[in-house]
Amino acid sequence: MEFLGGVGYTNIDLIYSDMDRLPATGEEVFSRKFEMHLGGGVPATLINTTRLGIPSKILTFVGKDVFSDFASKSFAEYGAEIINLYHGDGMPVVLSTVMVCNQDRSFLSFFDKSAGLDRSDEAVYRHLTGAKIVDMHTGFLNVYKRLKEEGTTLIFDTGWEDDLSIEKYEEYLKLADYYLPNQKEALKITQTQTVDAAAEKLSAYFHDVVIKLDKDGCLLKNERGTQFVPAMKNVRAVDSTGAGDAFMSGFMYGLYYNYPVEQCVRFGNVTGGTCVQEIGCLTKYVNEGKLLELAKTL
Repeated sequence: MEFLGGVGYTNIDLIYSDMDRLPATGEEVFSRKFEMHLGGGVPATLINTTRLGIPSKILTFVGKDVFSDFASKSFAEYGAEIINLYHGDGMPVVLSTVMVCNQDRSFLSFFDKSAGLDRSDEAVYRHLTGAKIVDMHTGFLNVYKRLKEEGTTLIFDTGWEDDLSIEKYEEYLKLADYYLPNQKEALKITQTQTVDAAAEKLSAYFHDVVIKLDKDGCLLKNERGTQFVPAMKNVRAVDSTGAGDAFMSGFMYGLYYNYPVEQCVRFGNVTGGTCVQEIGCLTKYVNEGKLLELAKTL
């Protein structure tokens, strides 16, 4: 049976919300709400594709620490099975403190690089070979090259980085079939000033260029020209954390069932637009029936 797959770190989000303002240096501000959730990344995307009824393999790293225990229980609650690649005694999950105030967010993250992760390419390849589509994570380039030769479709999403550049990720960009940056990431990686200029530069690497424009939907540029695929209407955005991973899940759903790329983007707009309506990456979501229903309204 064809499946979706990916390998990536498990993220835990410690979310402080409903506060009057974000603290400045040296200040303490109390929030009125606190929640702990699984965060974004490859595991979050594939939890959502599992919810959409698609067989999905989640390769990740969880240990025996208290946060890994929370992650394992959360995966089980979401009905997602994971393939754990970690066999050490450290804490292999990524912790992020997220402070949400109106539309502003601040993050402070921690990852223990001394945790001793087993990043065996052979183990990752063994589990992902045969996948129809793979959500790419940095660090497994040789695996992706082998999968590409076998006909697997590869999707890449870097996320924001201060040193984000084409030079840094050119090997991944050349290998990927699709790259799904938001507007800020697209401008940064291409070192351009407008989304049209960014799309033009990315078209040297991709037949279909997709750039997420938040509440304005998505730009799609290909041989048929440039078009804007609208976002969902009447969306009350509460927390945009994880929206990109949610978009990825809808986009992958479309590719899995061989929809045209325009429809894949519509599915992504639905899953991404749904995610932002509640606090947490995985709190608000759609099942397959609701996805198809809402996509018809775009």
